[in-house]
Amino acid sequence: MIRIAFINPNSTTAMTESCSKSFAAWLPDDFSVEAITNFQAPTAIQGPKDGELALPGVLEIIFGSDFDAYVIACFDDTGLAEARAVTSKPVIGIGQASFHLAALSAGRFSVLTTLAVSVPVIRDNIEAQGFGRICDGVYASGVPVLELENMPDKSCKTVSAHLQKIANQSPTNAVILGCAGMTNIWSKLQPEHQITLIDPVAAAARLVPVLT
Repeated sequence: MIRIAFINPNSTTAMTESCSKSFAAWLPDDFSVEAITNFQAPTAIQGPKDGELALPGVLEIIFGSDFDAYVIACFDDTGLAEARAVTSKPVIGIGQASFHLAALSAGRFSVLTTLAVSVPVIRDNIEAQGFGRICDGVYASGVPVLELENMPDKSCKTVSAHLQKIANQSPTNAVILGCAGMTNIWSKLQPEHQITLIDPVAAAARLVPVLT
């Protein structure tokens, strides 16, 4: 059995549970998933300050455990570079995983995330990871992270309206849902839109068997 640590960098256990279930559903039967919540973090990671507060807890989880691979389940890829420095095992950020999948699926992509405070972090990651030339924009839906968990129907309507605007501008692009919590509404959104929607949690799950 291949053991995967699914790390939620924020401290909201309900989000850990729902997102890890979505993640596990994409894996083969010979993989087991342990969902881990970072209790040394804010309840949601929205912007660079929250990411900095979450970093020590993420690294402590990885340094004090022994899994076959680690998944950092925050679209900001919180602590991704630092985590890879403390373990020789694969560490996958759901943000980076989704960029790769979008590039392979459509060649170009846009990102729709939660709040505007998260946009600069995501843009920096896209540039640093070499995807800047094929990304046509990072947009904020105005939906807070925890609203995706607590009010999925309302969130879905808001996100869907923003997706339609992006699709009108770039109809052939893939659109990445730029938050782990959006995995819970992907199945409702994709049938409503002709564009390819990338679920970042599913993207990470698809890469795990390749890297372990």
